[in-house]
Amino acid sequence: MKREAAISLSIAVAFAALMYPPVLRAAINADSQPSADSKTAVQHEASMMVPAQVALVKALDSRKMHPGNQFKAVLSNTVHLKNGVELPHGTILMGTIVTDNMQAKGNSRLALRFTQAKLKNGKTIPIRATIMGVAPPSYSYYGYGAENLNGWDGRTMQLDQVNALSGVDLHSAIARENSGVFVSNKKDDVKLEAGSQMSLALAAQGAHQG
Repeated sequence: MKREAAISLSIAVAFAALMYPPVLRAAINADSQPSADSKTAVQHEASMMVPAQVALVKALDSRKMHPGNQFKAVLSNTVHLKNGVELPHGTILMGTIVTDNMQAKGNSRLALRFTQAKLKNGKTIPIRATIMGVAPPSYSYYGYGAENLNGWDGRTMQLDQVNALSGVDLHSAIARENSGVFVSNKKDDVKLEAGSQMSLALAAQGAHQG
């Protein structure tokens, strides 16, 4: 009986595809598209974020870095988070090398996740961030300026930028846990110079729950 039912269902689907192809395609596309609730959740999460710009303290190399390794970046501007916390210019943002959860195609990849802000008084604040732009080091103060980079516009939810740096693509999305994934499109490794600038969408960890 189950086999007969499965055969009947297959025949029905095939008949629907022949008689009503646009309707069937629309149903399939609807299943593959993000739901309205999902889009709303991402938009709400983005609304809790603010623009920030940072510069890497040390160079990162995908050949030498492994999941679990930490990295540091310095805030190029003073940032006021939506929960009222102020992160002064020069605040250190800590991050971790992580596994690529975007599975972007490329010869090599380097996935980053910002995890906390370390204030000068020693206090740490859990953060989440999405990388929304990258640029080579600034010439004014070895990357501590932001002359080469536009800030996050507050509306972009996902970024897939080819040649964000020479030979390196950048993939990121506010809905993802990782801050961003750098993927080589020419070479067999990914290198980010010390002082490389990044534009972030930044929030205190858990701010979306409030």
